[in-house]
Amino acid sequence: MTLIFTQPEISLEDSSQALVELSSDTTDFKWGKLPTNRSIKELLEYGIINLDKPPRPTSHEVVSYIKKMLNIPKAGHSGTLDPLVTGVLPVALGKATKILGTLLLAGKEYVCNMRLHKDVEEEKIKQIMDEYVGDIYQRPPFRSSVKRVLRVRSVYKNKILQIKEREVLFWVKSQAGFYVRKYVHDIGQSLGCGAHMKELRRVQSGPFSENKYLATLQDLFDAYMWLKEENDENPLRNIILPMEMGVAHLPKIFVKDSTVDTLCHGAPLAIPGVSKFTNNFTKGALVGIFTLKHELIGLGEAQLDSEDLINKKQGLIASVKRVIMEIGTYPGKK
Repeated sequence: MTLIFTQPEISLEDSSQALVELSSDTTDFKWGKLPTNRSIKELLEYGIINLDKPPRPTSHEVVSYIKKMLNIPKAGHSGTLDPLVTGVLPVALGKATKILGTLLLAGKEYVCNMRLHKDVEEEKIKQIMDEYVGDIYQRPPFRSSVKRVLRVRSVYKNKILQIKEREVLFWVKSQAGFYVRKYVHDIGQSLGCGAHMKELRRVQSGPFSENKYLATLQDLFDAYMWLKEENDENPLRNIILPMEMGVAHLPKIFVKDSTVDTLCHGAPLAIPGVSKFTNNFTKGALVGIFTLKHELIGLGEAQLDSEDLINKKQGLIASVKRVIMEIGTYPGKK
């Protein structure tokens, strides 16, 4: 087995997340730790796997395999994939399952092979595909886990990758809760020939993509056996990522060490406790609340726009909706 360990890079900022510093605070390494420095035991409780789901088993069965393989009591997945669909399936372990709700709301990307039932000119296919961008009305298919009511989902982009006879390979980027199978059916109706989804692969789910840290069930099994038999944890570290990577798409607020334990008790976050933040959230938005070591403390609801925070000295910035970090990880106020 050849597994090369690469220290995971936690990307907390991107071009759309400009960081604003309110104070030049530092953090004390007597308590807490960088997410990438967690032990294997800690990662099994606060880790997430970017799994390449294979065809045939259900998403629930895949999670069951992982729990048995790693001998852990709790795990969960984000965004169910049909049994025959493959690709990105984020699987959270232990207490990291608390962040799965944020991934369910994140955008998705797919590559689909659409089979047309009759011959259609390429120009007509391209024309109809162009029309299927924007807000799309959908009623979930019969075999779905949600109520079959008419709803609107956004298609941000689509792109035809290849047309070969009656098969059309295309990429689509959509809002969460979008059904590609129904999308294909509706395109077929508009083309006047009918169509069905021959093959589907999810290539992106929120911050996770098939281009980085994607692992198969076999990879996970091999890495775990490598730990057990060779006492080498590096291959497993290359697969079980810190849970913070699962909230990389959220706006972020970083707080001072002295504020952390108060938040772990569920107290709201006041402006004096903030060190820095990403200037990209509005009142009511879901935000991630972090230590200065980039550890996730919890999830909160913004009480004001980030633009308004820059000039304020007092008041609440966020209410804590879900606490992730254990009480006592950082010292309380004396």
